[in-house]
Order: sequence, then structure tokens, then C-alpha cells
Amino acid sequence: MFLVQSSLFRLFINITLIVTGLSKSYKQIQDLESPATKKIFMLFAEGTKVRFKNTGDEGVIIAILDAEMVNVELDNDDMVIPAFIENLERIEDIPKPNHNPIKAKFVESKKDPEAPTPPLQDHDSQYHILKSLGIQLAFDPQVQPDGITSSYDIFLINDTRYDALFTFTIDIIGETPNTINGKISSVSYHKLGEMKFSQLNESPIVEIDIWQVTTIGTGYKMSKKLKIKPKQFFKNVKTAPLLNRQVHWYQLFENFDKEKKPRGEDLKSYTQRNAKKPKKTSSDYRRVSGSDPMELAHFENEIDLHIENLVSDNKKRNNAEILRIQLTQFNQFLDKAIRLGVNSAFVIHGVGKGKLKNEIATQLINHPEVKTFKNEYHPKYGFGATEIIF
Repeated sequence: MFLVQSSLFRLFINITLIVTGLSKSYKQIQDLESPATKKIFMLFAEGTKVRFKNTGDEGVIIAILDAEMVNVELDNDDMVIPAFIENLERIEDIPKPNHNPIKAKFVESKKDPEAPTPPLQDHDSQYHILKSLGIQLAFDPQVQPDGITSSYDIFLINDTRYDALFTFTIDIIGETPNTINGKISSVSYHKLGEMKFSQLNESPIVEIDIWQVTTIGTGYKMSKKLKIKPKQFFKNVKTAPLLNRQVHWYQLFENFDKEKKPRGEDLKSYTQRNAKKPKKTSSDYRRVSGSDPMELAHFENEIDLHIENLVSDNKKRNNAEILRIQLTQFNQFLDKAIRLGVNSAFVIHGVGKGKLKNEIATQLINHPEVKTFKNEYHPKYGFGATEIIF
């Protein structure tokens, strides 16, 4: 009897455990089938890349254990560990760093307008206090990272209160002379070019002509010729005005007013010299042959000798033939100007290498009807024309 009761008790216990297990499984099934759980499983499905919130380790979900746990295979470790879903976050939900952040716009504060270059006279007070050094030439050494000077930048400096026109020529043995024409403003500097360090041994010669610019035109011409000798060159070291750095320095003209004015170059000397001359007799005047007044009225006192203005097929001609055509046209123009009795004329030859200009000058020097001629800066033609005075 006792044995029967024990067996029945065990059977009751087993049935109870079975029912309890079924109830728990049924509850789990209900939990798995709930909308909230389905949403979680959609987010944390097998194959989803996740990261542990606390440690930062990353891996892939390989199995779903229940509504709260999954198995995660860690990256690079080949290890599978169970994890609560609440401790995980999907990689794709993690905000990515912005590789192109929006930069704050920098707005500069308003500044006073900078003084123009070259500076105006109102900005050169320090050079009024100090003594002006006039027109200067500076060779600014260009030093390489290894400390060796490779070349020199050449600057023309004007710390006077006057603007000036200039013609600069540097002649180095074995090279074509380089000529630059231009204008330099008061209290400013102008870069003329550069000279290689090795060219110091080639006996460079610098020639410069300067004309002061005034309210009534240009003043008399001042000229300077420098033979650059290495020994003296390396002694002439000075902090140059305006550049404010150590250079090899030459003073060309101390002051426009102090330079000696060549006799006959300025208006005052010319007036004084001619005021003392007696009146000319009839034999002093040029003899002009009879000319058509209409021809004289329509005569243009300038000729442009650029070859493209003289012939249409200039590209087929060599330099010698081009020069011959230009000189023929020049002589025809010169003869007509003399015949019509004009007082002056301009011949436009350009700057170039100076071949045509020199040929014209050679003919004018010995011409009996030509009083004088000059190739100076002109507001209309620059340095590219010669003015002939008959």
C-alpha cells in the first residue's frame, strides 16, 4: 500500500512539472509572438552587426536565444557569447562622424584701407624726417636653404617726393643688353629684373637715364653709368630705404634739385642762351620750295614704320628686306616733310633691338636740313619714337 502511494506521488510530481514547463514554454511563445518582441527581433535579427554599449566590442548576432538574449560572435576573436539585447546597439544606428563639418564663416573685422603701392606722399613722413637718399639701385641677394646666394633681384628705389621716368640697361658680356623703360612713383621701389651670382664675374655694366616728372612735363635728363666690380660690390652693403633689408647698394642721384643741370637742357637755360642771340637774317632761314597749301594742311607729321603698316605680305620677307622697306618709307617721309617746310615730325620705330632706330639716327646726324633730333620719353609714343626738329 505504501509503495502504491509513493508511485502515485511521483506521478503527480512529474505531471506537475510537465504542466509547469508547458506553461512556461507557452508564456515564452506568447512573449516571442508579441508585437513588441517581433519588432525587437526585426531590429536584432541574425546577421545584424552590433556593438556592446559598455565595452565597445563589436560582433554579429548568430542566434536568438529568447525575447531578451542573443548569441553574438565577436569580431577578430572567434568567440561566441550570450548577451542581453538591452546591452547592444546596432552598428547602423550609431551616428557616423561628419567628415565634412560645416565650418564657421570667418568674417574679418573692418580694417582701415591700406596705403597704395607705391605709397602716397602723405605716407612718407619718416623719409622727410630722415635725409632723402634720392634715386638708388639695390641688388637684393636671394639666398638658398643651404645658405648659398644664387642670384640678386635688382630694384630701383626712389625716396624723393617726385615721380620719375627711367631707362635702365644692363650689359653683361656674352649676353644681349637688356633695356627696361618705365615710370617710378615718389617714395617707392620698382623691380627691374635679376642678375645671377656667376654674372658678377662677367663685368656687368649698368646705364640709367632719369627724367623728373613735374606739373609741366618732364625735366632734364640725368644719366649714370656703373661698372659693377665684385670687390666694390661686396663692400657696398646697406639697409635700403623702403625695402628695409640688407642689400648691395648704389646711390645714383642724390636729389633732383642738387644735380647739375646740363646747359641747354632746361627751359631757363635755353631762354637765357637764345635771348642774347642777334636777330636772324634772311640767310638763316630754311629755304622751302613752293608747296600746295592743301597738301601741307593734310600732311601728318608722323609715320609709323612698323612693317605691318607698310606692306601686307610682311611674313614672307626676311629682316634685311624689311629694314630696306622701312628706310625707304622713312626717306620718302623725310623728303616730303622738308619740302613742305614743317617744323618737326615724329618717326615711330618701336623699341625692339634698336636696329631701325640706329639706322634712322645715322641718317639724321649728317642731314643738312635736320637741326636736331631726340629719342626721349613722350606721353603718346613712350620711348618708341624719334622727334625730328628741322
